[in-house]
Amino acid sequence: MKFLKRVFAFYINASIHVALAVLSLLAITVLEYHLVIPIELWLFVFLGALTGYNFVKYAKVAGLHHRSLTNSLKTIQIFSGICFVLLAFIAFKLSITTLLVTVGFGLATFFYAVPFVRHKNLRNFSGLKIFVVAFVWAGVTVIVPVVASEVTISLDILLTFLQRILIVVALILPFEIRDVPYDALNLKTLPQQVGVKSTKLIGEGVLLLCLVFEFFKVNSDVAYIISLLVFCSVLGWILVISKTEQSRYFSSFWVEGLPILWYLLFILFEKL
Repeated sequence: MKFLKRVFAFYINASIHVALAVLSLLAITVLEYHLVIPIELWLFVFLGALTGYNFVKYAKVAGLHHRSLTNSLKTIQIFSGICFVLLAFIAFKLSITTLLVTVGFGLATFFYAVPFVRHKNLRNFSGLKIFVVAFVWAGVTVIVPVVASEVTISLDILLTFLQRILIVVALILPFEIRDVPYDALNLKTLPQQVGVKSTKLIGEGVLLLCLVFEFFKVNSDVAYIISLLVFCSVLGWILVISKTEQSRYFSSFWVEGLPILWYLLFILFEKL
């Protein structure tokens, strides 16, 4: 039992779970628009999400406490290093256009953690944190596969991109609520500025707007619409029950795993 707990903790802490969530959002875009992308891009996005998140989460900690790192953190460092080497190798397999677009979103992730203006990174700019993450997730899971497939970016795709930004914003809110007691006041997160209750109401409004966008698409997939509706309903319920005192894996497993659920629902409704 202890071994399984350690494996599960590593799965969460090494960002494997969140990388699978990002990959699920990529898969949803591929299914919605019937895209054809190379296996290398699947691997690149998975490894990029994993190494990117670990860099953001642990770079500062590793730099300050390099000699006193716990064994688990050292293991994550080694694992991330191996994944980064594989990521660099796979990068050479992608087209120049795909790589340039991906690197653009990758730079946003880099400067999210690394100071570049007056000793401040993107995370430290008041109120900007949540939108940077949403923009990167949406770009990597919508724009990148479309570019890789050499498909023209249509109005429908732009609407999906906006939907994805809204969805990721809503997904981040339970984390923002959880971190209210720990976040520095200068971050000015949404719960800090408007309170937990108003943050939940804003999250519900964001999900409603996401559903409204679907009606403006020229071509809509019934399976996608149903799966999106179920996904937004579940996420809306999660927002309602979110609070500052959460169980250990409420956000890091259940909330982050919702895109995986959405992908499975999409596949299920496609087969019905």
